[in-house]
Amino acid sequence: MPASPTLRADAANRVDIGEESAGQRVDNYLLRALKGVPKSHVYRILRSGEVRLNGARVSPEARLAAGDSLRIPPVRLAAREGAPRARPLDASILYEDDAVVAVDKPAGLAVHGGSGIAHGLIEQLRAARPDARFLELVHRLDRETSGVLLVAKKRAALTALHAAWRDGGVDKRYRVMVRGRWRDATRKVALDVHKFVTREGERRVRVAEGGQAALTIFRREAVWPAHEPPLALLEAELRTGRTHQIRVHLTHLGFPLAGDDKYGDFAWNRELAKAGLKRMFLHAATLALAHPLTGEPLVLRSPLPDDLARFIETLGPAARSRAAAGEAA
Repeated sequence: MPASPTLRADAANRVDIGEESAGQRVDNYLLRALKGVPKSHVYRILRSGEVRLNGARVSPEARLAAGDSLRIPPVRLAAREGAPRARPLDASILYEDDAVVAVDKPAGLAVHGGSGIAHGLIEQLRAARPDARFLELVHRLDRETSGVLLVAKKRAALTALHAAWRDGGVDKRYRVMVRGRWRDATRKVALDVHKFVTREGERRVRVAEGGQAALTIFRREAVWPAHEPPLALLEAELRTGRTHQIRVHLTHLGFPLAGDDKYGDFAWNRELAKAGLKRMFLHAATLALAHPLTGEPLVLRSPLPDDLARFIETLGPAARSRAAAGEAA
């Protein structure tokens, strides 16, 4: 992310906008620069005209450009001595160059802070690299999902990667464990999904005609037909990126995802926990895409984490699929 400017609390500040902040909304820039200041106060100084862009009043949604001059009024920053600090980075680096960094996110780590979470992966990464001028998430993974997570180090890279995601230019593949007798070597699932809110206020997704188009291609890697209950290890290729798409598609088909605490079988999950699987078996194994700046092919892979690999070992020999063995996972 762009380095936060050093601001004085007793005088107005003038900040010269660099290339790393070009294209960012004024309100988002101020919320980052004025950490510790209530969000309501940031919008108050914008509405009052105390914030000036190139000498003129500016709206919150205005975009910054390189070379702009931003006036920020004196603002008393909240003392941070007692504030929790971001932990050292819990993830390993899978790949890095001047434009992107690919992180192997562990399960249990949110990608960003908020909703009661003090610090997520992106905050950890920024804390570990205080001199980094730009670090922004390209996409997200659920907290309990492990695997490849891509972070942009330049705004141009972020813009190009967002376009690639939007236009279907990214090959995204996951590894999942499901319950049931999965017989197809390859299965294409095109089922619309719809977001809704439960009576308890929780956001959920369900298969519903007329919802957002969602396409998942499942490939069988291994099956345990003699296990009780029968299990299957699948590769899930996301052709669209809808919220909880894999989990919802599998549950609708009658193959609950192991350890899924939203859409899965809760009684079975308790049995899985006793058997050693204490989280959801959903792992972002591969991202394949064109490099956002050079256009060269970029393939990012995350090996199956130790906890999931150990659980597979407890299942004993599997009847492996010849079709899946010849395909990259």
